[in-house]
Amino acid sequence: MKIKLTSVLVDDQEKALRFYTEVLGFVKKRDVPAGGARWLTVVSPEGPEDVELLLEPNSNPLIQINGQPAAAAYQKALYEAKIPYTMFFVEDMNKEYERLKKRGATFVMEPTKTEWGYQAMIDDTCGNLIMIAQEEK
Repeated sequence: MKIKLTSVLVDDQEKALRFYTEVLGFVKKRDVPAGGARWLTVVSPEGPEDVELLLEPNSNPLIQINGQPAAAAYQKALYEAKIPYTMFFVEDMNKEYERLKKRGATFVMEPTKTEWGYQAMIDDTCGNLIMIAQEEK
């Protein structure tokens, strides 16, 4: 068994595509119309190309909580609690921090030493906080 696809909820697929490609440096793999949205995936240029990140719209009207799409409510609750939606790992936190700052990433938590390595958190501009981590070697 292996992970081939995982997703991150986004409030705007086009804005998400710009952030995940132009800021983080991922590469668009699939962009297929899917109902009123798109099956839109990106891959890491550093990792296996068969592991895709789906930029999943948070607006599915079929699943609602209090009249709001459930995915959007969940995403908003995580964001407000300052809980990252997902985590990406890097080899060199300082290098990655400088690269992402130059590309316009907004850090809501600067690189911080932990007992297991380093972590930082960025706002992906699409409703999520993303943890960036470096494991201690």
